[in-house]
Amino acid sequence: MDLEMQQPFSLSEEDLMQKIHQNEGREKLYHTASWKTKDLLQNFTQLLLLQKSCPRGLDTLVWKRWRKSKAEERGHLIEIQDLFNPNPDTQEEPQLVILEGVAGIGKSALARQVRRAWEEGQLYRDRFQHVFYFSCRELAQCKQLSLAELIAKDQTVPAAPIRQVMSHPEKLLFILDGIDEPAWVLGEKNPKFCVHWSQPQPVHTLLGSLLGKSVLPGAFLLLTVRTTDLQKFIPSLGQPRWVEVLGFSESGQKKYIYKYFTEKREAMKAFRFVKSNPVLSTLCLVPWVSWLVCTCLKQQMEQRGDLSLTSHTTTALCLKYLSQTIPAQHLGTHLRRLCSLAAKGICTRRTLFSELDLQQQGLSEDVIDNFLKVGVLQKQPSSLSYSFAHLCLQEFFAAMSCILVDSEDRYGDMDNYRIVETLIEVYGRHDLFDAPILRFLFGLLSKKGMGEMKKISACRFPWRTWLYLQWHILEEALYHQPYSLGLLHCLYEIQDKELLTFVMENYQETRMHAPVDMLHPRFLTGIKHLLVQTDMELMVVTFCIKFCCHVERLQLNHGEQQEKVLMAPRMVLSRWTPITNASWKILFSTLKFTGNLKELDLSGNPLNNCALQSLCKTLSYPGCHLKTLCLVNCGLTSISCAYLASVLRASSSLAELDLQLNDLGNRGVRQLYKGIRNPACNLRILWLDQAPLSDQVMMKLRALEAKNPHLLISSTWKPRMMDPTKKRDGEEMDDSPKSCKRQRLQSDEGCSQLARLQTFHLSPPEIPKDKPLEPLGTEDDFWGPTGPVATEVVDRERNLYQVQFPVPGSYHCPNTGLHFVVTRAVTIKIGFCSWSQYLDKTPLQHSHMVAGPLFDIKAEQGAVTAVYLPHFVDLQEGQVDISWFHVAHFQEHGMVLETPTRIEEHYVVLENPSFSPMGVLMRMIPAFGHFIPITSITLIYYHLSQKEVTVHLYLVPNDCTIRKAIDDEEMKFQYVRINKPPPVDSLYIGSRYIVSGSEKLEIIPMELELCYRSPGESQLFSEIYIGHMASGIKLQIRDKKHMNLIWEALLKPVDLRPAPPRIPAAHKEPSASLHFLDQHREQLVARVTSVDPVLDKLHGAVLSEEEYEAVRAEATNQDKMRKLFSLSRSWTKSCKDQVYRALKDTHPHLIMDLYEMSGAVSEES
Repeated sequence: MDLEMQQPFSLSEEDLMQKIHQNEGREKLYHTASWKTKDLLQNFTQLLLLQKSCPRGLDTLVWKRWRKSKAEERGHLIEIQDLFNPNPDTQEEPQLVILEGVAGIGKSALARQVRRAWEEGQLYRDRFQHVFYFSCRELAQCKQLSLAELIAKDQTVPAAPIRQVMSHPEKLLFILDGIDEPAWVLGEKNPKFCVHWSQPQPVHTLLGSLLGKSVLPGAFLLLTVRTTDLQKFIPSLGQPRWVEVLGFSESGQKKYIYKYFTEKREAMKAFRFVKSNPVLSTLCLVPWVSWLVCTCLKQQMEQRGDLSLTSHTTTALCLKYLSQTIPAQHLGTHLRRLCSLAAKGICTRRTLFSELDLQQQGLSEDVIDNFLKVGVLQKQPSSLSYSFAHLCLQEFFAAMSCILVDSEDRYGDMDNYRIVETLIEVYGRHDLFDAPILRFLFGLLSKKGMGEMKKISACRFPWRTWLYLQWHILEEALYHQPYSLGLLHCLYEIQDKELLTFVMENYQETRMHAPVDMLHPRFLTGIKHLLVQTDMELMVVTFCIKFCCHVERLQLNHGEQQEKVLMAPRMVLSRWTPITNASWKILFSTLKFTGNLKELDLSGNPLNNCALQSLCKTLSYPGCHLKTLCLVNCGLTSISCAYLASVLRASSSLAELDLQLNDLGNRGVRQLYKGIRNPACNLRILWLDQAPLSDQVMMKLRALEAKNPHLLISSTWKPRMMDPTKKRDGEEMDDSPKSCKRQRLQSDEGCSQLARLQTFHLSPPEIPKDKPLEPLGTEDDFWGPTGPVATEVVDRERNLYQVQFPVPGSYHCPNTGLHFVVTRAVTIKIGFCSWSQYLDKTPLQHSHMVAGPLFDIKAEQGAVTAVYLPHFVDLQEGQVDISWFHVAHFQEHGMVLETPTRIEEHYVVLENPSFSPMGVLMRMIPAFGHFIPITSITLIYYHLSQKEVTVHLYLVPNDCTIRKAIDDEEMKFQYVRINKPPPVDSLYIGSRYIVSGSEKLEIIPMELELCYRSPGESQLFSEIYIGHMASGIKLQIRDKKHMNLIWEALLKPVDLRPAPPRIPAAHKEPSASLHFLDQHREQLVARVTSVDPVLDKLHGAVLSEEEYEAVRAEATNQDKMRKLFSLSRSWTKSCKDQVYRALKDTHPHLIMDLYEMSGAVSEES
């Protein structure tokens, strides 16, 4: 008797053993060894597997601006043998692995392959003693089972007692295929159930106890699922390892086709045909679609006809398969009955049908045989049940059942409503648009789908009904899932331009339902981020986004080259898996018609010659109307320029081309020159690196620019340290030929991007030769290949800063001593830390000496190839063994000492570093004690009043964090630093020194000890009262033991500027004293190097949203400051004070310098 017909009962171990090893030919209602089934994926090849830290859900589309995903969050590709590898952090093996993926992607085939490979000794043989495979759609046919009976259904269990099999649960692997397909909830309703493995239980209770670890808690589980919202029916899920199945790789697709066709000649013909059509090739990356395509091609080859498959959607492929496969005599009534069977199964979550089920639908035995013969249905081995060849095929026929009606039938609006409600009831609103049946329904409701349906079946479906059904579904989509990737798949299937344009307009404007980045709400209207992992998703999203009138710019993988630039409204597609030639081919093929898209940004993505050829071919199509193309840092060479020149020679719509950070060379630029000078070239702006070019090539470009009044050739990066909009005397250059051309181009439609970028021209303004160039930056700038790079303030109170390096190269900050070598554009965050916060908690404070600053550095993994950490030990004395140096890393689990790659005079060098709070320590040798020579600095600060001068003198190790801490402390009391040279000779920690002066000065204390105190601690200094300073005075420092002079400096009255008398704020007349901002407007416009942090502090308090965006939209920092000052006419004094404080917080050295220049003392400070 079949198991589901029996009442619950218990079996003895002997009975169970007999049941396990009974004759394999015994009749069963469902097939339990389905992992052996030779189904449509019998020629299965390896799939792409992406291991991730979390499932993929509705948050794949989020509106965030500065979100940076860590490597472990992005995931990485793995092999099938890596599914149960230990976690690299905890070294623990995952007990639960979940294979997620869309329908038809190959999850079940992969699960069966694991079982088959284990049995053949190729996989996990040493790891697991027993591997059990169960199809959950088959298990759902049973009412009750015990765990022993469940295991008995696996026919490969060796002749061993069941008790022995279960005695080592850590050696067992249970594979549950399609755990989310049956309509069950696998929760633990009673903690005492399944007290014994022989106790029969309802199947969902049995599986719930297995997942909840109530039985066999040490066993390992492998699940396959479509949905990622498993908590709704598996409450006790725990912390699984998520692995997304992405379908075939390019090589996997080829292997599958060559395995499907037994004749090599046919295989080669089929493969060439598929690869010749980028859309078809992309669709075939989904395994079940590969089977569909191969089946259609095989039939065409057997009929000795030409290969013809022009379908662009999965629905169209299914209709083609249907018309080729099912005989004409069965396309009427029999087809509708088959569709009715499929729909009934979908509604009841059934995939296996008995012969009685088929007969009840009116399918006779000969009709069933015909469907079996053509492969639409398949009979389960050793059972009386039937199923569709693939679950997706069943969903396709179920979708058809919503369409097919007899000619006398009439659908009403309520009937359409019931169809939608039934689908929601089966799949739920969360997963509705990820269900294949809905995508098939959209495809069938398309104009092409309607035409094919009319050919296949003699049914009639009124236009009014089609429209009603469309809008019922779209209303559900736009209300509940406006940002679903599944919705885009549905829209792709329908391929209706008018419908797409309407929906995508609402798609952009509908209120956001997913989490947003509330720290930067101003960006929500400009940028959308969408995660695309496969070429199929890339094709679908690109196709749909072209119809969104709000999105003009498409960007692939958000780079950092333009982080500071306010772009046009854009869609940013992030891809964590490798981008192949096939990926580029389908992207560019989809963009042959660009729709509303005007700009394409591929910056930071390597483009080989094959990919560039595909791009240039697309740019030549009449339907491609791209105006801006950004290829910054794409690995282009001189060969690449030949392809681009061919596009420029043609009459394309391209008006702006950005080729910076590419090694084009003189040869490549000459190729571009030939293309641009062609009369048919419409290019208006060319962004190009000028530094590597020869004088001859530069002369050609300048001549071309002079000849063409509409052409501008520029560079975003600074080739020289100058302000291109000013002469050295500060005079504006607005009426120069270059400025006129720039203004003219800014006003032209299609070239608005120029207005947002800082411009540095190939032919800079002439500068008087007797005036040296001056850097625009501050002392905290990093100097690199492009000149100074400003350091931005992130949080002044916490001493957090960041710097954005625009290009690969070496960057050095003289003020901090930090030095980075980077391989690409990268943002590095730097925090100034205190050693006492970390070192005092370790025993090393007694055995090691601090030898340099402590920094907390954060950077993208792999972007920094070397970091130079400053140290203040003097190596020239020859007293120090470099083996004493170590770099201390303070991590969550403790401190780690790393041996440096090498030691230099002022630096400790680490190559390929990992970052954490880190700094240089040196091991102390008892015999040496404090006799370690160090480099030191003297810091002098003065405070002015009307009649007296007071000076503070410090002698400290040359540590930038100490210097900064002292600067900050002295500035609180309005002391100003005087820069004087440091001691020439090395000094020693712990030594004492005497401070003296050339006149009778009051010095308290006269004795200073050179010691290391962390930045957060009070530093030792001598206070020197000078009184009225009529002439210069000399300050000296001598060592106490030998009275040798180690340092001296001359302070002159010119070093000290007199302070004007203070005027109480309440008594100031408006005309009597200008505000600081008005006094120093010109200097602030010229010297503020980072405006955005200032604007962030003023947003909402001084600046409205509109004003904030207007200032940020300006091209250069100078233009931003001019725009900001243009708003000052409406500011009150309180508003100006807030602007002053914002500038003081972000540019303290500049503000102090301006005060020193003017001799003023700030009331507000």
